[in-house]
Amino acid sequence: MTKIQKKLTSEQNRARKEAKAERKKIFEWAFMNGKQVRIKRRPTIIGMDVDEYILKNADPIWFHQNKMREYIKIEDDSAVEKRRITILNYLKLVLVLALTMASN
Repeated sequence: MTKIQKKLTSEQNRARKEAKAERKKIFEWAFMNGKQVRIKRRPTIIGMDVDEYILKNADPIWFHQNKMREYIKIEDDSAVEKRRITILNYLKLVLVLALTMASN
């Protein structure tokens, strides 16, 4: 004769679901040697891989301090020249506005 299984209480069901959700956050399934295995997920920051987040948000000084100089982006002369021209145009605009305000 088979043993009758008791139904879990609502509290036990909730605890099982929370534990399952927590395991899903920590582990992922992958195939190794033809078998499905559970492995830990790579750490993420705001849903991005840690390396990708660092490459996207770090500044050149941080790259230099952490010996990651190959990731430092070197600006070409045209980008620097464009920025300089933009700043000069802004200064001209401020000067014109100052003169018009002074003449009024």
